[in-house]
Amino acid sequence: MNEVNITVTVNGTIIKAAVKPEMNLLRFLRSQCIYDVKCGCEMGDCGTCTVVLNGKSVKSCVTLAAQADGCTVWTNKGLGVVDDLTQKLQKAFVEHGSIQCGFCTPGMIMAGKAYIEQGGTPDREQIKKGISGNLCRCTGYKKIVDAIYDVAEQMQK
Repeated sequence: MNEVNITVTVNGTIIKAAVKPEMNLLRFLRSQCIYDVKCGCEMGDCGTCTVVLNGKSVKSCVTLAAQADGCTVWTNKGLGVVDDLTQKLQKAFVEHGSIQCGFCTPGMIMAGKAYIEQGGTPDREQIKKGISGNLCRCTGYKKIVDAIYDVAEQMQK
């Protein structure tokens, strides 16, 4: 049983653990009782497991836990406490009824955050492209796009 010792800062808390080299970041986070990172396809297709790793949006199911050694990871829940943009997106998702089953919500909010932070503007077609790596099973995307659009518009003012 070869294990790798890692130290990861998750939502501001330092976590030290021994993990198997093949363990993905998604399974590591969930093993640490961080359940707001959802488990979807585990193939990098649905985006529901999206987290911010050292400032970059990544799909945690296709990122090895060992790759996060020495890094900082933020989840939707953690960013909702400390990050103004995430808070605005969370509020907009509620106001627009973008949350139905909630399966895609964390990943969609992370994708919306990344879109806006990378200079995304209130442009519905561009927002659709910005969230294209995330799948929703309930809303048909309109309400999600509307929520991100409103926050992008607010950020330009």
